Amino acid sequence: MRLRPVAGIPGHGAQVVLDAAVRWVAVSELADPTPYLEGGELLLTTGMRMEGDQSQYVARLVARGVAGLGFGVGVSHEEVPPALVTAAEEAGLPLFEVPRETPFIAIGKGVSELLAAEQYDEISRAFAAQGRLTRAALRPEGMHAVIDRLAKEVGGWAALLDEAGEVRHATRGADTDAVVSELSRLRTARPSESRLLEPGGGGLLPASLALSGPGEHIVVQPLGGGARPRGFFAVGAGRPFSPVTHTVINAAGSLLTLALEQGRTQLEAARRARSAVLELLLSGAEEQARAVLGPLGGRLPEEPLAVLAAGADALEALEPLAFAALLASSGERTLAVALVPDTVAEKVALEADAPVGVSLPCGYAPEGLNGALDQASRALAAAPGSGGAPEKGRGRVVKFGELAGQGLLGLLDRAAAQAFAAALLAPLTAYGSRADLVESLRAYLDSNGHWDAAAQRLGVHRHTLRYRMKRVTELLGRDLDDPGVRAELWLALEATRR
Repeated sequence: MRLRPVAGIPGHGAQVVLDAAVRWVAVSELADPTPYLEGGELLLTTGMRMEGDQSQYVARLVARGVAGLGFGVGVSHEEVPPALVTAAEEAGLPLFEVPRETPFIAIGKGVSELLAAEQYDEISRAFAAQGRLTRAALRPEGMHAVIDRLAKEVGGWAALLDEAGEVRHATRGADTDAVVSELSRLRTARPSESRLLEPGGGGLLPASLALSGPGEHIVVQPLGGGARPRGFFAVGAGRPFSPVTHTVINAAGSLLTLALEQGRTQLEAARRARSAVLELLLSGAEEQARAVLGPLGGRLPEEPLAVLAAGADALEALEPLAFAALLASSGERTLAVALVPDTVAEKVALEADAPVGVSLPCGYAPEGLNGALDQASRALAAAPGSGGAPEKGRGRVVKFGELAGQGLLGLLDRAAAQAFAAALLAPLTAYGSRADLVESLRAYLDSNGHWDAAAQRLGVHRHTLRYRMKRVTELLGRDLDDPGVRAELWLALEATRR
């Protein structure tokens, strides 16, 4: 089956290759068949109604995206009409002469067979690529190996990013700046624009994010099966991705997601086991704790050791450096608790980059370990940034042994001290709008009961201060000359400053 090119194809040689892809074959004798075409068809006709100028006919076909026109001779016309040849040549529409002995249906079958062969070849190539990606996923490098293999499969680059958009692994030439910039933009975009990142409505979009620029095409896909992405991967190349390449990219996404979920499952299981071991240690079952930890490949530090206490968010930073686990503490707060050799306790605590309390040296005896945990928790409560705005620097690590230099309040539970202060000072704070009673009491106690010094500090006459203190005594129902009363009031006033 041979079709003779007559126009619209440079060279008109015996071996002709169309630039446009042929998606199907259509037959029509209509003066305007374009309403029934989708584009990409090889249109066949015998030209039953063709007379005169054909420029409009050809222009409509070109506008519709027809891949080429085959003209059957020997039925209505013995040769391809010259007007059609001229119009096709001028418009750049590939035009073929179909001999009388070549049935249109034979052309349709031939194209169909070629398309089937092409699809089979694409499926075979995609299947082979998926096999190579799967073998890469089984390598020790895991997700990094998949990224490296994916870059080779697409003939470009690939990168792995965490849920915050930070690059964790990238191949040579990766344009990660463009990906990070776009992810950052989406995080601050309107909800309708940022569905790739945030849950909402029907959840995450299953489609990927596509970025295109001069000579570069990038696809970004989220990873993870939950409501929020647990990471991203990006793929880039200098040419548009074919359907086969998209299939390979989707397969890589499935493998990366599976590896990510399996890794998180194993991590959570290991964390639960360490928490159970810590509970056993605190209950005095040291032998059972070591028996549980042994098969997991973990081990406990040698005595003497120190206990570190930090917020739950610090667990990830402490895990590579110490035996660390989550532990529910009093007040429904979960702490990250780490056991480390006493000699490196401060160094490990600094690596957490978070408020950390450090206990005195202890052993595994339950009374010593529980006491050290209490010490670390108290030191954490006194650490800068543990309950307010984060602060950076060495001052965020507090050793229990240094609390004595921070005053009595450093040994007290902050919430309990503030509740005590609120209850004790309530009669003064509820006394109309006379907040000067509280400040007068503070000045009086800070001046150790000296009227003149306290009055001068407040900028009032000492008789005014005496009147105020008489009112304080009446409202509180307490004797301000009693040292114990003064100590309680001072403690309450200091707690209100925290």
